[in-house]
Amino acid sequence: MDNGPDTRKLEPDLSGAAGTPCERLQAVQARIAAAVAEAGRDAATLRLLAVSKTFDAAAVRDLAACGQRAFGENYVQEALDKQTALQDLPLEWHFIGPIQSNKTRAIAAHFSWVHSVDRLKIAERLSAQRPLGLPPLQVCIEVNVSGEASKGGVPPAELSGLAEAVSKLPGMQLRGLMAIPAPTPDAAAQRAAFRQVRGQFDALRARGHALDTLSMGMSGDLEAAILEGATIVRVGTALFGERKTYA
Repeated sequence: MDNGPDTRKLEPDLSGAAGTPCERLQAVQARIAAAVAEAGRDAATLRLLAVSKTFDAAAVRDLAACGQRAFGENYVQEALDKQTALQDLPLEWHFIGPIQSNKTRAIAAHFSWVHSVDRLKIAERLSAQRPLGLPPLQVCIEVNVSGEASKGGVPPAELSGLAEAVSKLPGMQLRGLMAIPAPTPDAAAQRAAFRQVRGQFDALRARGHALDTLSMGMSGDLEAAILEGATIVRVGTALFGERKTYA
């Protein structure tokens, strides 16, 4: 892995509004391939999660027709509506948003992955409410690496204890960490934040946790995340265009 300094200035790539869905997907895949090559990594170690929150089922179907299978959602009811409309497709659904206690049953029943566990209470509810006929829920713990009050995530100092508790819960498998560092166009600062997450990931592995997933990097910083070891990048804008907002 490349650990050398990187002083490039990276502006977020907001080109997702241009081109067909397949052209946008190919452009993102090309960026990923270039970063993977620069890091000297095997391309098979990196997955693309298309963040489809606020975009309708038709947009998801269009991207799925280009070969994309994994989609990330932040809002439970919106996601459930899309899942119903797209049940004819073999898609993998990831929940990546803040988790309210009254939404855990639906999340446990309708998603394969949850990236945003940051409290033991939420993990316990997901564990207890995972239907017995389904495979274990694949879980990442969200870490608030930048200490932003406006974002979810467990403080780094509390990560080890939470990981230990979550790893013992039935009905789920702890796979790794997720992070959303404070946005910056500076590549060196991007890499420094992601390097902190990788350090926490490595520390948990050294304590015996069988982790294999680092969910980090989005449209504007996926290259930096890949250089620091990301295994899942979560991309929305570069695939779907500018995010729609709710009134």
